[in-house]
Amino acid sequence: MDRGFLFGDGVYEVFPVYNGLILGLELHLKRLQEGLDTINIVNPHNKKEWTSIINELISYHKENTKQAIYLQVSRGCDDDRKHTHDKLKPTVYMQSSSFKNPTKGDLLKGSAAITRDDIRWSQCDTKSTSLLANIMFAQEAKNHGVEETILIRDGIITECSSSNLFLVKNDCIYTHPKGPYILPGITREIIIDCAKYCDTEVKEVTFNKDFLMDADEVWISSSTREVVPIIRIDDSPVNNGKVGETWSLIYDRYQAIKSINV
Repeated sequence: MDRGFLFGDGVYEVFPVYNGLILGLELHLKRLQEGLDTINIVNPHNKKEWTSIINELISYHKENTKQAIYLQVSRGCDDDRKHTHDKLKPTVYMQSSSFKNPTKGDLLKGSAAITRDDIRWSQCDTKSTSLLANIMFAQEAKNHGVEETILIRDGIITECSSSNLFLVKNDCIYTHPKGPYILPGITREIIIDCAKYCDTEVKEVTFNKDFLMDADEVWISSSTREVVPIIRIDDSPVNNGKVGETWSLIYDRYQAIKSINV
């Protein structure tokens, strides 16, 4: 009878952990709180309690130098399946999974993506556990043997099935602005900070597929994939199929931030 199971009535976060330390903890907990507030679930723990619980889970898997902590909070269990609800006790589910990142050498080979119409709801900035459309897009990418599905809503590039999207044109980085049509990733925020550190301009503006296909570089970002260069979209090359120098600059800075965090 848990509403997370029956309705996808909940929110989640994924915390990347390097050598036992969480990258972006405050930002992830802030987004968790915002998601809970949006769907009117009372946060069952404060920041100090969450930090303690997450670190306890991390400690059980010390042999894993890289962990992805999945944290889900659903509205809780009811006495029957019904769309409405009264006050319930939230259910917390957490798990730790190890993950590996490709080497820079592997990433320099580049990855591919496909594009599809964005059929998701218009509140994508809520990190909801209701992910059916995202799952369908991710599976389609897998079936095509590519890294991601890039989504297009009313002619505008939004994001991907499980990552944010960046492009580079004339030494300027572009990404869709925050709002209801994208999930503002924590890694996205870190990348923007990396760009500022590297004195590279970032414009958070909307753009269409023609602008995307004419880009000098395209990347995707997420907590566990970090920053992945895309060199082919719908079987057409980006930058003649070569990974660009701006990606390399941002990638190196991101690795440095991880090292500082550790």
